[in-house]
Amino acid sequence: MKTLTPKQLFIGFSKIGMSGFGGVLPWARRTIVEREKWLSSEEFNAMLGICQIVPGPNIVNLAVCVGSRFAGVRGALAATLGLMLGPIAIVILLGILYEHYSYMPIVQGMLRGVSAVGVGLIASTGFKMMRSEFSYPPMLIVVVFTVLAASYFHLGLGWVVLMASPVALYLAWKKADKL
Repeated sequence: MKTLTPKQLFIGFSKIGMSGFGGVLPWARRTIVEREKWLSSEEFNAMLGICQIVPGPNIVNLAVCVGSRFAGVRGALAATLGLMLGPIAIVILLGILYEHYSYMPIVQGMLRGVSAVGVGLIASTGFKMMRSEFSYPPMLIVVVFTVLAASYFHLGLGWVVLMASPVALYLAWKKADKL
């Protein structure tokens, strides 16, 4: 298994944190899977799945998991601090600016445009993550069920996880047997 120092994790997660305000998951996947190759696509998906069902922000949970996997408690701390320090400083500055200029139509229009970009980035990451599931087509049953349960039936996260997890775990077990 590859090892990373807390310094490498801090720098890597600082780049992630500074790359995507309001939606760093696309940048996290791109950095961790595609650029740095710290995790495979399957490992990233599995780790993110765990991070989504525990309390707290998914991306912070991911930083803790990745950091601890490669450098223990120090790595978890370094990754989390790297992810959050720069954006916190910038958000404080933006909050001060927003307080003074929020009434301006151009500022309101910019905020609407930024939100559309965020939705596009999250959708793009979802499609990239789904591509790796095509390697085992039965897992797409879980994907379809989850999308329907959450979007069409408007079920909450807890209910979707409770209903989809048994099938997902069974299919993952079957997939692992074939490898």
